This record gives sequence, structure tokens and C-alpha cells, in this order.
Amino acid sequence: MAVYKDNATGTWRVIYRFTNWKGERKQTQKRGFATKREAQAWEHEAMLKQGAKLDMTFGSFFEGKRQIFLRIF
Repeated sequence: MAVYKDNATGTWRVIYRFTNWKGERKQTQKRGFATKREAQAWEHEAMLKQGAKLDMTFGSFFEGKRQIFLRIF
């Protein structure tokens, strides 16, 4: 993952690379962070979610499960 500043808009973005459940390498990005710190915090949470580590916050765990629940029902 990498954090970059978009000089045209003055916002920050995160480029995120991961391996999906099929073993395929994917790349995506999230843009529009007002500060570098916000972008880095999102990057950290995304890494924890991808790695499924036990030290992820309850809020991020709950949000992931909530999105799945809303898609089903």
C-alpha cells in the first residue's frame, strides 16, 4: 500500500494491492482523504481487514459484517 498526495485536488489517496480469495492479485485505490493521517489510518484498517488479524478494532470488524448483512437482506 502507498499513500500519495493529489496535487490537482489537494487531497490524499491510497493505492491498495491485495490477493483475492481466488489467489488473483488486484489493485484498487481510495481517494479524497483530507489529510495524510486519515489516508494512513484507512490504509492500516484495510491491511488489518485483509489479513484478518485478531488485533483489528471491533468497529472495523462490525462494519465489514454489517455490509455483508445489508447485501443479503
